[in-house]
Amino acid sequence: MSLAMTSPVTMKVNAQCAPFAQRGQMSASVSRSRTVTMAAASTFQSTKAPATLKAANQLEALKQMSKVVADTGEVDAIRRYKPFDCTTNPSLVYKAMQLPEYEPYLRAAIAAEKESHKGARPYAYIADRLAVNIGAELSKLVPGRVSTEVDAHLSFDTQATVDKALRLIDLYAAKGVDPSKIYIKVASTWEGIRACEVLQKQGISTNMTLIFSFAQAGACADAGASLISPFVGRILDWYKKANGRDYAPHEDPGVESVKRIYSYYKQYGYDTIVMAASFRNIGEIRELAGCDNITISPALLAELEASTDPLPYALWPTQGGSTDPHYDLSGKAEGTFLQMHGEDQMALDKLAEGIKGFAADQDKLEVQIAKAMGA
Repeated sequence: MSLAMTSPVTMKVNAQCAPFAQRGQMSASVSRSRTVTMAAASTFQSTKAPATLKAANQLEALKQMSKVVADTGEVDAIRRYKPFDCTTNPSLVYKAMQLPEYEPYLRAAIAAEKESHKGARPYAYIADRLAVNIGAELSKLVPGRVSTEVDAHLSFDTQATVDKALRLIDLYAAKGVDPSKIYIKVASTWEGIRACEVLQKQGISTNMTLIFSFAQAGACADAGASLISPFVGRILDWYKKANGRDYAPHEDPGVESVKRIYSYYKQYGYDTIVMAASFRNIGEIRELAGCDNITISPALLAELEASTDPLPYALWPTQGGSTDPHYDLSGKAEGTFLQMHGEDQMALDKLAEGIKGFAADQDKLEVQIAKAMGA
């Protein structure tokens, strides 16, 4: 795959993220190939919600129900809110790099990347080191893991994604950070999901990001992903624009998507962690209290900390409620995946938008690096 800045990504995004009908209809055998296994449902027993916990505020209550993850690359925010994990992406790294206190991380990355690289994007290698330098510092502040994202330009290239992930892990190892402290974030395209499968078999834990469709979530679980990140707020954004209306938290389409995925995973015994992400308001977070992990921006962490109202469980592992059959979305079921994912226009639109957005911020970061080097 070419590593040119914009056009290859745009072409691949437009190709895979086009509506299913535009890619050519598959035979009826694809629909028949969906594996339906209901046996697990008969042995799954639902239970009542656990009792509401007592805590000084809703943030502290949430920490007792879910692993709270900080959605930021800013060191001061991690120190302030003491999350279990933290997660970054190209947009968050670029935002952090606008703060003067982050310049030493960039200078260290430039100094360390002594090899000269040619090609359309020679500064991508320094961007890798920059992300790892910041991640290594964050790893000292959280008891759990730091998520570091693979370059979004590689979202449709399985081997390039695997190679980049291994480079990130090697860079972390060189700084004394064990792989057990790291999630490698990968965009949940079909090619990214196949890369996830390869990495997981090598003992590298993945955080599959940009989850918008049920098909993506099912395929990631079948690939053995450690964790998925369904994007609650971005789903809401699409439905608000499409339907011209607001949604209360209890009817929020993003919230409903996470609940469906969570129930499906618990119903059929998947170990993949569901980490709800990309929130627009604390009402969405409250509706998902008890989800395995919840990643939250500093602004919304502050709102939760300021609220002293009781916070009841909304999700718990044994609540039951999944009405979905079990689908085979493994590596041999690409046709099924493409059909199911392709039938969800919201997911097509938001996946394409998300990849383009992360790639654009990666480009901005590389321009900033070039300027710092006097190029």
